Amino acid sequence: MLALIVAKSKNNVIGKEGTIPWNIKGEQKQFKELTTNNTVIMGRKTFEDIGRPLPNRLNIVISNTHNYKGNNIITVHSLEQALYLATDKAFIIGGARLFKEALSIVDIMYITEVNLIIKDGDIFFPDFNEKDFDKKLTEENDIYKRYVYTRKKKN
Repeated sequence: MLALIVAKSKNNVIGKEGTIPWNIKGEQKQFKELTTNNTVIMGRKTFEDIGRPLPNRLNIVISNTHNYKGNNIITVHSLEQALYLATDKAFIIGGARLFKEALSIVDIMYITEVNLIIKDGDIFFPDFNEKDFDKKLTEENDIYKRYVYTRKKKN
């Protein structure tokens, strides 16, 4: 199963000057719960923003310019290579270019919509056709809404 997990603002901002433009207590709890003991696939910039391999996960970094080595980290040159090496459950965790590439093949998306509009954001989650997915609201509060998008089966 290939999943995508992201937090975005109401206007689809996912980054500003190389950082996540909010700090919400508990917002990353779902990320940890879902991805632990699975594979996380990310681009080089996302990995560098995190600064280290995420513990208790196979970390696959897609990069044509760097080669990261160590415990639980592999570098590959394409999403196709990453998927070949991934465990049964893999999560695309960023960045924007990788999200865009994976949107057509993900089975499920975990999207947290933060109740903010970031006017000067510079990295955005790409548009996608919501009609391709069943959408379910799983959690809601004043700060964010969590949705699960499950790809509809093709007849």
